[in-house]
Amino acid sequence: MFKKSQFLGHLIGLSLLISITSSIPIKAATAAEAPRQTSQFRQIEQPWGLKLGVTLGGAALIGLELWWFLLSKASPTRANEDAD
Repeated sequence: MFKKSQFLGHLIGLSLLISITSSIPIKAATAAEAPRQTSQFRQIEQPWGLKLGVTLGGAALIGLELWWFLLSKASPTRANEDAD
């Protein structure tokens, strides 16, 4: 059976998904398509410091996530047979 916390998590996630998707008006989504179409994109130059900061921040977050899921768990210990 499902645990209560797992059920509540799924319920909250589903309600958030429904509330986000239903709040977008359909006319706004179709009006977003501009009548004129250009085949070129405008290039926006970003400062190197910003690029480096975002890249290093992302790599740090990925490394933290890998550490959390792979290395932070304590190694299992065996039950002591002499106990009791």
